[in-house]
Amino acid sequence: MGLLTLLFSNPFAFLLLTIPLLYSIILHEIAHGWVACLFGDDTAKQSGRLSLNPLVHLDPLGTLLLFIAGFGWARPVPVDYSKMRNFRTGIVCVSLAGCVTNIIIATIAISALQFPGVIAHQLLSSTILVIAKINVVLGALNLIPIPPLDGSRILLGILPQRAQIALLRIEPYGLVILFGLLFTGLLNPVIMFVQKLIVAFIRIILRI
Repeated sequence: MGLLTLLFSNPFAFLLLTIPLLYSIILHEIAHGWVACLFGDDTAKQSGRLSLNPLVHLDPLGTLLLFIAGFGWARPVPVDYSKMRNFRTGIVCVSLAGCVTNIIIATIAISALQFPGVIAHQLLSSTILVIAKINVVLGALNLIPIPPLDGSRILLGILPQRAQIALLRIEPYGLVILFGLLFTGLLNPVIMFVQKLIVAFIRIILRI
């Protein structure tokens, strides 16, 4: 995305984007903690991670990448799955919560772009479009079943025990695998496919 170039070319546009983009990754993490609470795990709440204060959530590298590459992350919310009333349902719902939050934000942004008054303002419509695109990317990327992405946790909640053990064995190497696939571009077709599914779903919801 190269959003940092806006800081020099159009500082106002950059500031206009900063808050909604940061809260896209912050709300993603808060959603994990909030759903975990619904299933009986209050670890995130006790850690103060259900707060809207950005300082308790932001990860320096994840924030920088959000503005450079168009995807990023906040500090992971602590979740203790052993406290949940239903492990399998809990881990799937908690893991889905972040992706669903990004899809909801993208849906709201795309919905706003349907109003002529919004389209008439180039800066506002361009800002909202970037917010929509990045949230679709965040939702799509996190659905990929590679540790430490949410998709791997969703898969963990669905797989039989033997397959769960196999998935957990590759988890320590997941970040290296993920960045390797992103760097080589091998993951791009998968991400694009998931993005198209998300956009199609949003179009159905909004009937556009």
